[in-house]
Amino acid sequence: MSLGYAEKLSYREDVGSVGMSEIFDPPHLLQQKIAELAVMIKKSKHLVAFTGAGISTSCGIPDFRGPKGVWTLQREGKGVPDASLPFDRAMPSITHIALVELEKAGILKFVISQNVDSLHLRSGIPREKLAELHGNSFREICPSCGVEYLRDFEIETIGMKKTPRRCSDVKCGSRLKDTVLDWEDALPPVEMNPAEENCRMADVVLCLGTSLQITPACNLPLKSLRGGGKIVIVNLQQTPKDKKASLVVHAPVDKVIAGVMRHLNLWIPPYVRVDLFQINLDQYSRPSRSDKYVKWALRVGSVHGPKAPLPFVQSIEVSFSDRPDLKTAILNKQPFKLKRETLKTRPFTIALKLNFSDVCGCRCANVDFPVNFQEEADNISHDKDTVVRKLRYAAIQSQCCGQVSLVERKIRLTPRTDIFVGAIATNIVWYCNFPEGSRFPEDIPKNNDHLVSKHNDSVSYTEMPPKKLKCY
Repeated sequence: MSLGYAEKLSYREDVGSVGMSEIFDPPHLLQQKIAELAVMIKKSKHLVAFTGAGISTSCGIPDFRGPKGVWTLQREGKGVPDASLPFDRAMPSITHIALVELEKAGILKFVISQNVDSLHLRSGIPREKLAELHGNSFREICPSCGVEYLRDFEIETIGMKKTPRRCSDVKCGSRLKDTVLDWEDALPPVEMNPAEENCRMADVVLCLGTSLQITPACNLPLKSLRGGGKIVIVNLQQTPKDKKASLVVHAPVDKVIAGVMRHLNLWIPPYVRVDLFQINLDQYSRPSRSDKYVKWALRVGSVHGPKAPLPFVQSIEVSFSDRPDLKTAILNKQPFKLKRETLKTRPFTIALKLNFSDVCGCRCANVDFPVNFQEEADNISHDKDTVVRKLRYAAIQSQCCGQVSLVERKIRLTPRTDIFVGAIATNIVWYCNFPEGSRFPEDIPKNNDHLVSKHNDSVSYTEMPPKKLKCY
């Protein structure tokens, strides 16, 4: 979970058992348990996953009760531990992606999460099949109309308090609230009710990386027992519910789930992170210099508003094709802004080089922004989900990120503002080795159709989005 979240929580003396020693099953026993778990999952009719902080430790996010957990170190007077990377740049783990594949294969029916790190949503679990019991540090909600807003930055508050932003519905406009619970907050019925219903229906509840100590959430898996369901616990420490479980596995969650996927002959695909950004070109003439010149301002920022950060971009290099009189500019501070004055009659191209975090070895992406102040332009809109899927496919095919694609272009008049919304593949994470002797990408399975039927995907991948976006 979020370290910021841990620091914002109200103080509580009794947080249960912390600092428990870790237990590791012997290799031969672990393999037997993994095989047994794979059989249970394959035979299940209604599999539910119940996840805790332990599935995100491999993402660089500390847990709470482990030997180096947040509450363990706080009890020792050492304060909150450091994360290995910014919270908003954490990538899903093997377990997150494997759960997505199990859901796509029709095996996993529902996910119940106690985490607030948004990694289930980022990895691709459908919102309607996910209950985030304790909220989401990246999700806001409108208390009036109920619309949810998923951000690419961490919300400033917890405890369901008002945030600085408002609902974008012109008929509403209410102040938004964060969705993360504090200690005294009750679990929201909109999350709790489907979680309870799915646990009652479950024939297997798979508890992953959770100590099962926080009530009332920890009692949800027990509801499956009344209908003859089974509980499986995968955790490095003992839990109060171990005696109720049909199978207890003491091993790192990623190792167990990777083994299960091998037994099921399911491939864990790479994860490609796609972020959205917005380019605004504001135009306005200077009366003192007639209509020959136009003064304009370029802004590159988040789709969530002018004050929202663009977390994946460190700096932007701005150059101008066919205009040697315009000097190259380096923008190092957010919000990224540049002002210039040029002849209205002379078109040119703004070339943007977006430098982002060197996480996977891909350092930047290039965006070409044609400018013609005398040309009328039409609004353009593409399906965002289709664009994102194509970008992810292209990144996997080329084995690197940096691909960019246009999502939307719209024009606002008086004064004129050209608005471009783009999507960019900013990171790619590989989780497993390819089969020996394979030639990527032709021999690598693109899906898991050989096991069970998946949802139909109507997207055609014949067109590969280029690494350089031209915003026409």
